[in-house]
Amino acid sequence: MTALEDLVENVEDTHYLVGSVVGPDPFPRMVREFQSVIGDEAREQMLQKTGALPDACVACVGGGSNAMGLFDAFRDDNDVAFYGAEGGGKGADSGEHAAPLTAGEDGVLHGMKTRVIDDGTDVHSVSAGLDYPGVGPEHAMFRETGRAEYRAVTDDEALEAFRDLSRAEGIIPALETAHGLALAKSVADDHGTLLVSLSGRGDKDMATAAERFDLS
Repeated sequence: MTALEDLVENVEDTHYLVGSVVGPDPFPRMVREFQSVIGDEAREQMLQKTGALPDACVACVGGGSNAMGLFDAFRDDNDVAFYGAEGGGKGADSGEHAAPLTAGEDGVLHGMKTRVIDDGTDVHSVSAGLDYPGVGPEHAMFRETGRAEYRAVTDDEALEAFRDLSRAEGIIPALETAHGLALAKSVADDHGTLLVSLSGRGDKDMATAAERFDLS
């Protein structure tokens, strides 16, 4: 029996620890701290290479751990904008997406009050890593206070960014990461320096990409 199967059969007395900034306190804070090495190292490297902080940080958001790990190092730098790219699936108005911050509602999920996908929506994203029906509560707070802006990136937009980075740099990004890249492209004209979190490699996504590009 898998952990998820056990959870479903024993939901009343079983707690499942998801590896993201989700669930009841203290788990979102714990994972944020574990992931904060992303932001701490990125901040140090930006200062070394450019002598300044970035104008904006961009990352993909499913549960939201890699994005929160990046954002945390810059949370008190109000001149550094935050952008989170959600799984827009077939479109935020399509009924098939994974974008609770953009097109969801307030609710309770997995022991946390946050933004969730409504019952009438099929949770969908071309990226399995973004295919989650809610988001970490700290992201919901960032959205509510205006500290971060979240946008839904469609499957097609993410796949285009996946191909663009692969061709231009020889770096094959994860499809999760490709959502952040697509959003970075759309906001690039508004900022001088962008820091984008490349949160994973695309080796695992090659079959999906080949199918969608009709290369199989």
